[in-house]
Amino acid sequence: MSDPILITAPPDSGNVEVLSADRPGDIRLAMRPDTAAPNFQWFYFRVSGAKDMPLKMTIENAGTSSYVDGWKNYRAVVSTDGERWTRVPTRYEDGTLIIEHTPPAGVLWYAYFAPYDLHRHDRLIAHTLGSPLVEYLPCGQSLDGNPMDLLRIGTPGEGKRAFWVIGRQHPGETMGSWWMEGFLRRLTDHRDPAARALLDKAVFYVVPLMNPDGARRGHLRTNAAGTDLNRAWAEPSLQGSPEVFFVREMMEKTGVDFFLDVHGDEAIANNFIAGAEGIERWGDRLAGLQKAFQDALLEASDAFQTKEGYPIPGPGKANPKIATNWVSQRFDALGMTLEMPFKDAAIKPDPTYGWSSDRCAQFGRDCLTAMHAVVDKVR
Repeated sequence: MSDPILITAPPDSGNVEVLSADRPGDIRLAMRPDTAAPNFQWFYFRVSGAKDMPLKMTIENAGTSSYVDGWKNYRAVVSTDGERWTRVPTRYEDGTLIIEHTPPAGVLWYAYFAPYDLHRHDRLIAHTLGSPLVEYLPCGQSLDGNPMDLLRIGTPGEGKRAFWVIGRQHPGETMGSWWMEGFLRRLTDHRDPAARALLDKAVFYVVPLMNPDGARRGHLRTNAAGTDLNRAWAEPSLQGSPEVFFVREMMEKTGVDFFLDVHGDEAIANNFIAGAEGIERWGDRLAGLQKAFQDALLEASDAFQTKEGYPIPGPGKANPKIATNWVSQRFDALGMTLEMPFKDAAIKPDPTYGWSSDRCAQFGRDCLTAMHAVVDKVR
């Protein structure tokens, strides 16, 4: 009799409920919803003791997940080392998500997208602080007591623009953290001429991980209180959304000339920008700035496109609770939400890796080029 297959959720960012794992060809799993909220779509689990066994793993509650359309043409990712993630055969069928794969090693990990846990986040913060350009600014704590890490990059000075960049308000959108790796490494590279020129004219305020509690707990969309942070910007509270409360306080002190909020979209298989169209202050100036940024990003990145995205709200119909809309309205600033896919990017598919952590990081580097193109125009 063979040893049993062991399936577990990593304590940092993991998410799985094991319903049955007695037979390799009929493993039954489920995703856990967020704490105090019904959202679920993120999964991340470890499989031990199944080397060379053909596995059929069925996630039984995929049909009632938050974004069922996200399963169309989706493929899960797998890794034997937690660093290199490849796509595996996956199909959505009769309300279930079925992953079929034969593990090449005794231990490996499966996930919705390449995970980015708090340990790796801490390493990113430490590495970035190794640059003399960077200063750590205390910015309060989350409900679970995790620090809200805010980095100031560049030297403040008269006439300099305030560029704010935040990521992972929705913790399951781990592509935001991979994007941050590429972006921060290029921004702090003293040999990069675009980065040097940008920091001559702007100071950056960067929150790489807005939702550390949700990230650690393996949530899809919410924090420890079950709050969707990207619906809390109009009226944040210390009880329900301290993460937004503290960041808003800092924005009031620094002002905002440019704002980018980095996300992932479950259903749309492309990178795109969602702007602040529909706010009261929207007009030719903000529309022109957004077009200039998108045009520059199209030139800088072959992974970006503008044909596919969210419907544009009519005048006065923008949701004021969303970060991009609140920041743009409050500061009369160019504010945008950057969305990346969980699936492969349709305009430049990769059958092995899909839209991957490496491609996210490259996209982060490319976005710096587009920021440089608008820095003289945002104020």
